[in-house]
Amino acid sequence: MSTQPDPIPDAIPDAPEDDAAARDIADVPAVEVITTVAVHLMSAAAVKCGLAEDGEEHKDLDEARKLITALAGLVTAGAPEISNFHAAPLRDGLRSLQLAFREASLVPDAPGQGPGEKFTGPVYA
Repeated sequence: MSTQPDPIPDAIPDAPEDDAAARDIADVPAVEVITTVAVHLMSAAAVKCGLAEDGEEHKDLDEARKLITALAGLVTAGAPEISNFHAAPLRDGLRSLQLAFREASLVPDAPGQGPGEKFTGPVYA
């Protein structure tokens, strides 16, 4: 009698839905993927900044800082690839979140030290 576990198969066949999903994502333009991810980051950051309907209940500035910084990196790196037409509203939303974060903070960050400002530069009201 062997005490070793059964071997794991080399490959598990993909479900038909996985093939369809891969084909679907292959048809999505990069600009749409980038902007969709940015909007999700913006929405999550807004909630964590306390800007949602139940603001104080979900407010978590540590989490907001991480989301805003990730958004700033994405917008900064992605802007040249997606054109100013798509990047401008993302930059505006990012700036608004950076200002909202600054307003929500009890101890404001020094200029250039706020979330995402290493990518965008200092943000002033």
